[in-house]
Amino acid sequence: MNITSNPPSPALLLREMGLDRDVNRWRDRLKGIGPTEVERALDSTPGFYHFEKLLALISPTAESYLEPMARMARDLTIRRFGRTIRLYAPLYLSSFCVNRCLYCGFNADTPFKRVRLSLRDALAEGLILNQSGIRDLLLVSGEDRAHVSVKFIEELCAHLRNHFCFVSIEVHRMNLKEYARLFEAGVEGVALYQETYDRDVYAKYHRQGPKADYDKRLSGPDDIAQAGMREVGLGVLLGLSDWRTETLALAEHVHHLIKSYWRTHVSISFPRLRPAHGVSKSQFPHLVLDKELVQMILALRLCFADVGLVLSTREPAHLRDHLIRLGITRMSAGSRTNPGGYQYPQQGPGQFQVDDDRSAKEIADMVRCHGLDPVWKDWDKAFL
Repeated sequence: MNITSNPPSPALLLREMGLDRDVNRWRDRLKGIGPTEVERALDSTPGFYHFEKLLALISPTAESYLEPMARMARDLTIRRFGRTIRLYAPLYLSSFCVNRCLYCGFNADTPFKRVRLSLRDALAEGLILNQSGIRDLLLVSGEDRAHVSVKFIEELCAHLRNHFCFVSIEVHRMNLKEYARLFEAGVEGVALYQETYDRDVYAKYHRQGPKADYDKRLSGPDDIAQAGMREVGLGVLLGLSDWRTETLALAEHVHHLIKSYWRTHVSISFPRLRPAHGVSKSQFPHLVLDKELVQMILALRLCFADVGLVLSTREPAHLRDHLIRLGITRMSAGSRTNPGGYQYPQQGPGQFQVDDDRSAKEIADMVRCHGLDPVWKDWDKAFL
């Protein structure tokens, strides 16, 4: 079994620590951390998690220690992952969605011409990505259960499995049996972001639809891991709430999964809010600065040696070029966020505006220029 006996509920953990509501006490605690606590955290063994350690590393005081943090994070990442950057690309299947999430370009209330890919169209998109060198594929969709069903993904995977070495999904929250079916069909990873761990903020931005159920969303990664998936991806949408308290809650969730499901690898993504159709960044009060994003990435690497850290094309090229040496292990390349976008780039608006629009080849060349190796295929089923 890929599970420890009676793992504690992540909802219970967050509630007991006060990380899911009224987090002002943690903000006050963060402000009170001084240089001695930060230096003690940096003197501890790199890569091991302790809540107090993370608290010190994401504190305002730790902003003055980013250079030593960066050196330690780089060395730790090379020791655990080698000089590699794993490349992947998203394949969007549908821009239909029943949710009313105020930050998303696919919001059900936003008027635009929506697109659903047929199996033939989705396969054509996949083959374009395959020809560009991509072997790690992420299937993405709005919450469109009527079209992007378990059966649809099973049938699509049957066609894609000979062209891609790793297929993962980022779609609506499913149940344990559905995840198990998809694992049998060839899906080996699932990304399911909580978006924000603050219950009040969550309710504010998730107005209506199945995704409005905070607790059901939060329990999803447990179902994903119990279904046998090789990888589960977590993350918060940076900009909805205070990034420091979000990092604390995210780390506790990660720690829970690592302790409970030894066979499932955990990864963390760092999506920052981006403009989208009907969405302006100016309406969000907690936008995260570049320096703050760097601090978050470094702090989490120094607490989790073996967790994958993922950076998407939401970020600008110059920033991605620098961050690959500071703990990032996986990057998207040549991304389109509109269904059919690889064949028809102007076919409807995307989920968000891509910032780094370089091709997969250009990203691979950039990675090599930094003395790292772009990885198109990181494993083979023959080894299992």
